[in-house]
Amino acid sequence: MSKEIERLADIQHSIWSHWMKYMFTCGTYDSYGNWLMSKEKVDRWQRQMNTDYEDLTEKEKESDRDQARKTIEKNEEGL
Repeated sequence: MSKEIERLADIQHSIWSHWMKYMFTCGTYDSYGNWLMSKEKVDRWQRQMNTDYEDLTEKEKESDRDQARKTIEKNEEGL
């Protein structure tokens, strides 16, 4: 496996892990152990995942830009 692929996979995992940690703060567990999320968050995130980047709000685009900056920064650290 190339070092570049491994470095980028590590970055992607870090981004995913950060997102999952945040996402799990946005819900609760019921008495059966099922994790529940508010309808508001479900609706918003479904809308966002079904929206092309160019059609996102400026605030949503800026959030994606922040993640892009983190990816570039982490990638440059590995060079």
